[in-house]
Amino acid sequence: MNFVKPAVMIAAGSLAALAVPAGASATSQTARCVPVGATTADDQFARFNAAWASGNPDTVTDLFSRDAVLLATVSNVPRTDRAGIRDYFVSFLKGKPVGTITTSNVRQGCDMLVRTGTWTVALTNQNSGVRNNVKARYTFIYKMEDGAWKIAHLHSSMMPISE
Repeated sequence: MNFVKPAVMIAAGSLAALAVPAGASATSQTARCVPVGATTADDQFARFNAAWASGNPDTVTDLFSRDAVLLATVSNVPRTDRAGIRDYFVSFLKGKPVGTITTSNVRQGCDMLVRTGTWTVALTNQNSGVRNNVKARYTFIYKMEDGAWKIAHLHSSMMPISE
């Protein structure tokens, strides 16, 4: 047992050294984080809804990071690259979606923002013109990429039918 503690301390020290570049202090590393304002989550969602309203799949796809993952409400296919994400929105945007946040929990970190909760996505049937509200859960994970907030992960799933 006496041999384990020094090994753990050496491993922890090595990990700490990897986390902060040589010559930088933990304080200076933290100072590099982009501040997350009180309205950042709402601002990002407004950008997302506006991109949906544009009807342009490229406009929506541009909101996603280079290595983003999209687990969409109405697709069984995980989208893990730009082409796959764009392909999803080519079809999905035909329903003229409008998202409304119902509940929201926001967590902030260094150059990242996580928003989870429930939302309603209004979709219009292309043939009948009938508007349908889809109640769903969501997780948006945003990260700073090239000086802009990008969606690194979006997962949305329909709410179970309540009894």
